[in-house]
Amino acid sequence: MMKTIRSLSIIISFLYLCGTSVVAKPNVLFISIDDLNDYISPLDNHPGIITPNFDRLAKRSVNFTNAHCAAPACHPSRVAVMTGVHPSRSGIYRNMFGAHGPRWRHESKVLEKAVVLSQMFRDHGYDAVGGGKIFHTLQWTPGDSQNDPTAWDDYLIDPLDPISSIWPRPKLIPDKDNGLTEGRPLGGNSQLFGAAPMELKNEKTGDHIVVDWAINEINKKRSKPAFIAVGLFRPHIPWEVPKEWFDMYPLDKVALPKHIKDDLNDAHSHKREGWHKWVTNNKQWEHLMRGYLASISYVDYQLGRLLDALDKSPLSKNTIIVLWSDHGFHIGEKENWEKFALWDQTTRVPFFIHAPGISANGKECKQAVTLTDIYPTLCELAKIPTPNQCDGSSLVKHLEDPALVTKRTSLTSFQFWGEKTPSHAVSDDRYRYISYGDGFEELYDLKEDPHEFKNLAKIAKYSQIKERLIKSIPKNAAKISRIPKDSPHHKKRK
Repeated sequence: MMKTIRSLSIIISFLYLCGTSVVAKPNVLFISIDDLNDYISPLDNHPGIITPNFDRLAKRSVNFTNAHCAAPACHPSRVAVMTGVHPSRSGIYRNMFGAHGPRWRHESKVLEKAVVLSQMFRDHGYDAVGGGKIFHTLQWTPGDSQNDPTAWDDYLIDPLDPISSIWPRPKLIPDKDNGLTEGRPLGGNSQLFGAAPMELKNEKTGDHIVVDWAINEINKKRSKPAFIAVGLFRPHIPWEVPKEWFDMYPLDKVALPKHIKDDLNDAHSHKREGWHKWVTNNKQWEHLMRGYLASISYVDYQLGRLLDALDKSPLSKNTIIVLWSDHGFHIGEKENWEKFALWDQTTRVPFFIHAPGISANGKECKQAVTLTDIYPTLCELAKIPTPNQCDGSSLVKHLEDPALVTKRTSLTSFQFWGEKTPSHAVSDDRYRYISYGDGFEELYDLKEDPHEFKNLAKIAKYSQIKERLIKSIPKNAAKISRIPKDSPHHKKRK
């Protein structure tokens, strides 16, 4: 009899522990925001910026203030985050269009069998669901997506066309009718490089629809923990959001970024000076800045809706929140627009992690990190194995002690047009060094010169700092990948 009771006790204890372990598994709210730079209030706090929900997230997270993308372009950055494989090993340095599925598996041999982050969680007992832009896709390129449908249990609309159908556009006025010259980047008729208020309710916009879906997923009853990926498209161009967000930024109050004349005299050319020339010749700088700021406040509002829903849900006490942007962004700094460069403004990104019972919430961490660190960090937090494919390192020790700063550097890689080898940039907690594919070098002291106005690379007294940072530059970086037109995921033009 006692033996039977003891056996039952062991079985009940085992079942209880199994049940407890399932319940205790943390959920993950994984938020990706497109083209969001450091203007938000918890980072550089651009004059007049209105981002209360980013402040709210910062108070409940560790704010990694020295975080950098793996590559300054959507496609390579997102593949790096979702596989944990850095471009310097995969060879995916630039955007590559015309895909319908995970063509990156054929763009790089290294990625052929890589396990996507959501799939890793799915394989370890999670419901993995996604919506919006997680892998590369654009509002105006229907069916051109590098998402992997097999990595999800469910996806909003279509993982291979997730956003094009839900982003309406305002009425477009030809440039010549607006008194603007020809030569607008990306075309004057399309005005994809442009800003315009929309006479449309928030509820009808793409990111609002994605957040509506995410709120439903947060509140859904499940038998498993959830990995919920939410991809928000704004503030990606075109800067078209409802009028109320433009009204928050009167044109005469818009502050331009800090800049100096002839800033490129001691710097590497990004070959995009023509964009800035069109903007300044047509006196569009303030207007475009207004559109970018309006789009940031719009996405801040969407973030607030996510946080409100999470706080009211049963998941509130047991959900990891990670928020990141795929790269930084220029609004005329160094005569550049968008990304595709290696300066701090291009590579530094908002990056927040809230881990219940672990993160020292409300603190900043100045450790130099790369977004390839996200994958191993989430694996450690969820107590699932980190696959060998990952190049990054877990940041859990920095979540526990944000004041901890090691000698480890960040690494961002890109291959410029017209150059035969990739370029790389590394940062520590003060300096930034860039080694370009054509042999040009830049070094900046970000404490004394946060806007990178003065290149110190040729000044002798900084040689030891430069040599120390050079050691972090990959010695055998992968050659640039090309579009594999024989891939089954290559979208052939009709």
